[in-house]
Amino acid sequence: MVVVGGGIAGLAAAWELAGRGVAVTVLEASARVGGKLRAGEVGGVTVDLGAEAMIARRPEGVRLAREVGLGDALEPPATTGSAIWSRGAMRPMPKGHLMGVPADPAALAASGVLSAAGLERIALEPRLPAAPLDGDVSVGQFVAARLGREVVDRLVEPLLGGVYAGNADRISLQAAIPQLYALARQGGSLLEAVGKHLEAARAQQAGAGGAPAPVFTGVRGGLGRLPQAVAEALAARDGAELRTGIAVTRLRRAAGGRGWLLDTEGPDGARELAADAVVLAVPAPAAAVLLERHAPAAAAELAAVEYADMALVTMAFRGRAIAEGTLNGSGFLVPPVEGRTIKASTFSANKWAWVGAQDPGTVVLRASVGRHGEERDLGRDDAELVALARADLRRAVGLAAEPVDTAVTRWHRGLPQYPVGQPESAARIRRGVAALGGIEVCGAAYDGVGVPACIGGARAAAGRIADAFDKSEVHEGQR
Repeated sequence: MVVVGGGIAGLAAAWELAGRGVAVTVLEASARVGGKLRAGEVGGVTVDLGAEAMIARRPEGVRLAREVGLGDALEPPATTGSAIWSRGAMRPMPKGHLMGVPADPAALAASGVLSAAGLERIALEPRLPAAPLDGDVSVGQFVAARLGREVVDRLVEPLLGGVYAGNADRISLQAAIPQLYALARQGGSLLEAVGKHLEAARAQQAGAGGAPAPVFTGVRGGLGRLPQAVAEALAARDGAELRTGIAVTRLRRAAGGRGWLLDTEGPDGARELAADAVVLAVPAPAAAVLLERHAPAAAAELAAVEYADMALVTMAFRGRAIAEGTLNGSGFLVPPVEGRTIKASTFSANKWAWVGAQDPGTVVLRASVGRHGEERDLGRDDAELVALARADLRRAVGLAAEPVDTAVTRWHRGLPQYPVGQPESAARIRRGVAALGGIEVCGAAYDGVGVPACIGGARAAAGRIADAFDKSEVHEGQR
């Protein structure tokens, strides 16, 4: 079997196949594995330069980390207190919400995130006519209709943007917030439904042992350690091979229609590789190119998937140069309506104990830049991006110190967008690919952009390939 793509999805697929006793080769076009999971040093301190956390309440990421020997390194954030830079001031993140959709208007009033007019609009929601959803809709359209535009602009947008780097008025409610979609299909008051949902979650947690489990977890030394650990564990298994610097340029059926041939380009030139089956764990545009001749309808949908570009500006400061009380909590989010360059900032040395412990005299933080449709600033050079991020941090929290080191990490096609109808589109793509026989697709373009979602989708795809292969072997033996 061959897995094309050495990001976390491709590595997870290969790990699943190897665990089933299947010989597997991973081909990665770049010089390293891990995709958008990557750690590096800034100011002598190791820190994540890509995704830094994964949802702990989804089991797939935690399970894989434990399987490859990182169980003892899993570590939740040291602090979860965050803020929103809203209406010109830093305001505490309200408690009791589902991706920005509140359950308790009183908590919103106390936070100061919304204006008096915005709070008055929310108060009308329980008296609105019940309108059960019948089909997918954008998050922004649905929430604005029930709770008013200000909730979308100042709560939902910054929270959702942190996950998808997109626009709430385009993002699918069904794909992005499935719990909210299920509540919306019931109709009735959204405030009451979210309140009951959160209460049930708390009761379930209490019944399972009392103290709330952490929502997120990271890995000491960086989440970027996870793909490296999977790659090392794969290398230790017989029949598993990982090759970097090898690009797959074309996919062809083998003679007689059994299996596939992959044309590759690498340091040794053009080569041909035969495979019984293939898992395509690459971004949608790359999958579209490889599938165009074999599944044109699926390839067309893959080619139409839009992506958001982004950049992370990571900065290291001498702690003595930062006034006490300047950096509080884990960081802050920025609503797009504020018109700032950065969309969020993470105070890494506060959020992750392992970051702060490396050098207590150095403070590391990062800021993210870029949303879908708002990539203008990403055309600037690194020095300009650092200057823009510093200017926003000065306005937001009064941080005027000079950094001792900086790093700008750019992620081209960083996050696929999930427009209205995305779940149906992903299902059509999978059906079209499955009809070919011996090919599966996985990755962030299908079932979720988070690390656990990518791992879960990849292992499921690998499982389908392995199951189909086993069945064909059984049938051949019976002939």
